[in-house]
Amino acid sequence: MSVSTSISTADHSASPPSIEIPRLYNAAVDLVERNLASRGSKLAYVDDAGQYSFAELSERVNRFGSGLLSLGLAMEDRVLIAMHDGIDWPVAFLGAIKAGIVPIAVNTLLTTKDYEYMLGDSRAQALLVSQALLPQFAPLIGKLPFLRHIIVSGSDAQGHVAFKDVLAKGRKELAPAPTTRDDACFWLYSSGSTGMPKGTVHVHSSLIVTAELYAVGVLRLAESDVVFSAAKLFFAYGLGNALSFPLAVGATTILMAERPTPAAVFKRLTEGKPTVFYGVPTLYAAMLADAAFPKSGALSIRMCISAGEALPPQIARGFKEKTGVEILDGIGSTEMLHIFLANRPGDLRYGTTGKAVPGYELRIVDDQGEAVKRGELGELQIGGPTSAAYYWNNREKSRTTFAGQWTRSGDKYSQDADGYYVYGGRSDDMLKVGGIYVSPAEVEAALVSHDAVLEAAVVGAEDENRLVKPKAYVVLKQGQTASDQLKAKLQQHVKDKLAPYKYPRWIEFLGELPKTATGKIQRFKLRG
Repeated sequence: MSVSTSISTADHSASPPSIEIPRLYNAAVDLVERNLASRGSKLAYVDDAGQYSFAELSERVNRFGSGLLSLGLAMEDRVLIAMHDGIDWPVAFLGAIKAGIVPIAVNTLLTTKDYEYMLGDSRAQALLVSQALLPQFAPLIGKLPFLRHIIVSGSDAQGHVAFKDVLAKGRKELAPAPTTRDDACFWLYSSGSTGMPKGTVHVHSSLIVTAELYAVGVLRLAESDVVFSAAKLFFAYGLGNALSFPLAVGATTILMAERPTPAAVFKRLTEGKPTVFYGVPTLYAAMLADAAFPKSGALSIRMCISAGEALPPQIARGFKEKTGVEILDGIGSTEMLHIFLANRPGDLRYGTTGKAVPGYELRIVDDQGEAVKRGELGELQIGGPTSAAYYWNNREKSRTTFAGQWTRSGDKYSQDADGYYVYGGRSDDMLKVGGIYVSPAEVEAALVSHDAVLEAAVVGAEDENRLVKPKAYVVLKQGQTASDQLKAKLQQHVKDKLAPYKYPRWIEFLGELPKTATGKIQRFKLRG
């Protein structure tokens, strides 16, 4: 069987790109083998243990995919990946896809109960797990009826199948499974920031399409780039950043297994010399607040990208002052796979999420589904080629989220006079104060602009008359002391920046805000 991997793309500087994916198509074949002819010896990945060329990556992918088949796994079976970022992660993900097996990438910071739900919901037949994470799964082994294989990445498989042994027993060559562009390729579980996670099913064509539309079409990512994503591979954002995007253009990727603290990130930025860095707003804020922030001469970054939460303007400005590099804020989702709305080089406006990525259509609608007027808040809906096929085992939610050509984002947005999109918070986070919508993100940005504040989250709370008003939870910068006097100063600070009715009637100081592993603030926990 031969698989055509040719993809024609129009001039990105003109009209939206026209991308043609052949019907018979395997995403792993395309992403890996496009790099073999001209750059097989070039570095594809550098992780904490070593470095690997595109040719070495290809062989490992073949060996692991064939190794899974030798264990008795078959086309369309599902395997769950709970692994820290390192070379074994892309090898497992791409090896499974090439063999026609469907990988399910999951958050590595969850509880045993969460993993039990995901393994049961997906009916995964194999678990691919980092040795350090094995204790989280130990209570589940032998308990789940569909789980037949445990494959452990690390030096000690603890009686299970070793990842390295699957590689060793696999073959150097692997004929790709006869998949089509519309076949289920992989799943991502939603972050669960607003409730139970949902198995989001993506098709084979979506990985390369997001790369062509955003990484190539907007960022102009190139073979000469070295990329580093603090967002992990299990996150839709990180999967594009550190897998499909660099593989699409032949760039080199740095992977980091540990948690992305400022110290860990600074180490990779100064030693690995990445030219493109992907982070989230909370990380950029923590980096700026850290006294160990590297001197600009120690960095090689030409471009930074942010997603996950709206980027406060003062963080973008502070980063530009320290490094001379702009942070390009954008928004994507698990459902759309990657960024569909973004600021871009040469077209950036602080405090906005930019404009639609070419190849996507956007609309803002009211509660009745009618288009709102310019400047008014409404729900953002997206039309584009990379929306998920459906949510696994959740027909009702699939029908309401994937509404024909439009995917409902659940995000409130407005559009300014110049066509830039301004984030207004999650639909279920929005507040109505005196009958007027108030954006939590807008109040949070005002609070964070105060010199004493590191982070803030705003939710609705009822006053003595059971009317909803804004309530703020604030994390102070190191060295700042919580006091009633500071509360009053922060309230006045917001009144000075926004319409007075938007100020937080109550302020509580916290040591940290509840967040998902991808850095999103879990406001539902604060509301509770």
